[in-house]
Amino acid sequence: MRRIRTTIGLAAVSLSVLSLAACGGSDDSAAAAVAAPTAAAGGTDLAAAGCPATVVIQTDWNPEAEHGGVYQLLGPDPTIDAGSKSVKGNLVDSDGNSTGVQVEVRSGGPAIGFQAVSAQMYTDEDITLGYVDTDEAIQLSATQPTVGVLAQLDKSPQMIMWDPASHPDVKTIADLGKTDTIVRYFEGSAYMDYLVGAGLLKESQLDGGYDGTPAAFVASGGEDSQQGYASAEPYIYENEVDAWKKPVDYQLVYDAGFQPYASPLSVRADALEGLSGCLKALVPIMQQADLDYVADPAAVNKLIVDLVEQFNTGWQYSEGVADYSVKTMKDLGLVGNGPDGTHGSFDTDRLKTLIEQTTPIFTDQGTAPKDGLTPEDIATNEFLDKSIALK
Repeated sequence: MRRIRTTIGLAAVSLSVLSLAACGGSDDSAAAAVAAPTAAAGGTDLAAAGCPATVVIQTDWNPEAEHGGVYQLLGPDPTIDAGSKSVKGNLVDSDGNSTGVQVEVRSGGPAIGFQAVSAQMYTDEDITLGYVDTDEAIQLSATQPTVGVLAQLDKSPQMIMWDPASHPDVKTIADLGKTDTIVRYFEGSAYMDYLVGAGLLKESQLDGGYDGTPAAFVASGGEDSQQGYASAEPYIYENEVDAWKKPVDYQLVYDAGFQPYASPLSVRADALEGLSGCLKALVPIMQQADLDYVADPAAVNKLIVDLVEQFNTGWQYSEGVADYSVKTMKDLGLVGNGPDGTHGSFDTDRLKTLIEQTTPIFTDQGTAPKDGLTPEDIATNEFLDKSIALK
């Protein structure tokens, strides 16, 4: 299902304000300020390849480093629309050449009323690509099918974290399961059903009332454990949560055996054929943008922090977190290559296992996947340039 990120600083924002922000329209004058681009001579002409005049990318949360690859696509002086929580500019290749189209990156989470990206893509057909976790793609395969075309992250940053001082003998999620430690998470998360079903955690330990803030973790004095993102919370809790300011330990849910692809760029299944010419030309540019970003993230990180400040949803995000996130994504192999050595590729066997793991979970939740669902229904490597790889 869709991921729900930590909301440190966000809880204080009233739901009414968030709803108004989500419903706010684009600033027409701002949008018009971005001149129609012309493809650079000798470069990739995405307009000629059949891409829309504006490639619209719907993310699943506020701007953050995990989205850095799509912000890398923006050419100089993009137009920021704080009302619609989006940024738009010329779509450029790795050499900075215009590709003949624009790209608009839209925020998710509070900007779209916290609804699933899949639902947003079926509501607004102007969206070209959206971030859809592969477990969400499985869950909604019968009603709002999507197909992943680029796995920007090879491993999900989803983790369970704990205080090492309070739990010196805990090294893994399975170790937590041998204790009576509370594990706080967002109710309905499929990975938690997996962890219990696999015998790694006990049902009696679970508290599905996590609200995204550090309050309960801090109030427990480190006795409780909690979900989070390995690419953000360890830094935030040690450096930015004044009531904590200590290290935390964690294990990736990926390393405990639940391995969805987090936020792969996806298209509606019914739009795949019509976009195939565009995707053949666009996806390699996006592959390279991912690698360019992690190699030199400074400029994009400054843009991300600026966007967060201008969008003003209550989400707080510092350059320190962004820098930590990029380093952690590289150190933990969150960003990397598939088993075939190509950046952004999907592992069919891994997807098959995920379908087998989640189908009974989603069926019990009343959102049964499509009958006979296969890995090819939810992801494809067709449009990847196999020569593009993280070295």
